[in-house]
Amino acid sequence: MKRLPIQKALTNQHLVFRSHIERFWENATYEEESKTINSIVSLNGQDKPIIITEQLVREVIDFPDNENSPTKFPERMVKGCMLRMGYNGPLNKANYLKACFSKPYKFLIHSVLHALSHRKGGYDVMRDY
Repeated sequence: MKRLPIQKALTNQHLVFRSHIERFWENATYEEESKTINSIVSLNGQDKPIIITEQLVREVIDFPDNENSPTKFPERMVKGCMLRMGYNGPLNKANYLKACFSKPYKFLIHSVLHALSHRKGGYDVMRDY
């Protein structure tokens, strides 16, 4: 997990109040030209402008911007992880089937596929990168 570029974003837990999030999004707008999210939030009776940029998000979650950052994992490492997760299907196919994983990983994969997929159905196949 420590090798993933988004490790900090996935593991750090911060206390965030729902009211703060709602207050931010009440006045939030997206500017296409500057690619920023702008909002005005009232703090202690004063209106404070808040501007969120891609660079700010990258700094906060320590997302690396150098060319040496991995964007793809080696096939041997992926297959080794599949075996450690209890995968009992064929590893040389382009798709990994949820049914071939142990129960805890089936649920995890199901949740991730639903959260990240734009598809409306057919969540039984996890494509090889």
